[in-house]
Amino acid sequence: MIDDRLLQTRARDFDCIVCGSCVVDVLVRPVDLSKPIGGGRLVRSDPMQLATGGIVSNSGVALARLGMKPAAFTYVGNDDWADIIRQRYESEGLDAQHLLTHETAPTSTTVVLIDEGGERTFLHAVGAPKKLNKHAFLDHIDLFGRSRAMLLGYFPLLPNLLNDLPEVLQAIRETGCVTALDTAGDGGSLSDLAPVLPHLDLFVPSLGEARHQTGLTDPSEILQAFRDAGATGLLGVKLGEQGALLSPTSDEFLDIAAIAPPGEVVDTTGAGDSFLAGLLTGLLRGLSFEGSGRLAAAVGAMCVTGLGASTAIGDYAAACQLCGLPESGLPESGLPE
Repeated sequence: MIDDRLLQTRARDFDCIVCGSCVVDVLVRPVDLSKPIGGGRLVRSDPMQLATGGIVSNSGVALARLGMKPAAFTYVGNDDWADIIRQRYESEGLDAQHLLTHETAPTSTTVVLIDEGGERTFLHAVGAPKKLNKHAFLDHIDLFGRSRAMLLGYFPLLPNLLNDLPEVLQAIRETGCVTALDTAGDGGSLSDLAPVLPHLDLFVPSLGEARHQTGLTDPSEILQAFRDAGATGLLGVKLGEQGALLSPTSDEFLDIAAIAPPGEVVDTTGAGDSFLAGLLTGLLRGLSFEGSGRLAAAVGAMCVTGLGASTAIGDYAAACQLCGLPESGLPESGLPE
């Protein structure tokens, strides 16, 4: 069980190593996404903002805001964009010392076009994180032995790692580090995912991604398909405005109600990554599975009230207040403090 493994690693240097997609975002709002922009036009917007994005930024900063000790692990380019990422991470308390500089590939960048309702379209240059391969991980395996957990994203958008991911995750788990995976895009196929599932302690994709992976629409049936494919860890499906369904074991299902955002919905960027940061924070702090799910829902709800994935994320006390958990972090059941 994931909670037993976390209990055995409480004295490690880091709570979570966040790996994979790492982006500098240029945020542009509002943009009417219902019609093409076309050529030769001037489209007025609010003042543009520079932010960091991708799972390393989104989940990593959220973990730091919630009081965890996260570190970033991925490739950035040898360019000015990388300096922006390092500065932002350091200012947020996200350890940037283990970012790897790729000498030829540029730092990943995205222009995020956001409409009045918070929906967004991305103009994306993939860049250096796509170069991650098994050697990048295995050559730094000691780093994962210093952490209680790791979170990698996004499956299946790391082509140089995909075939070797089972080997990489097995090696990381052998250090005692808990493994978690996030997905993006269409979520990939179950045939590609199946060899990975037995090596995961936590896997909670969105409903859209899980539908594409399994061809199923019912969340409980989706989770059973993951179990049938070899998953043994904590599973779940993020259901957006309907909350989430979590499954700690094959015969246990927890309905996690959605939490109303504490303000106007401005931007849904990073809500799923923030949910995972909240879920991992709850587990790392010793909350029950249900309590961790409630905390995750609160962090996701905070996320959507600010422009960019991390702007509106508050601290652990604020998240607890939003979801009705005791600020002390003491759960009804779970790991002891």
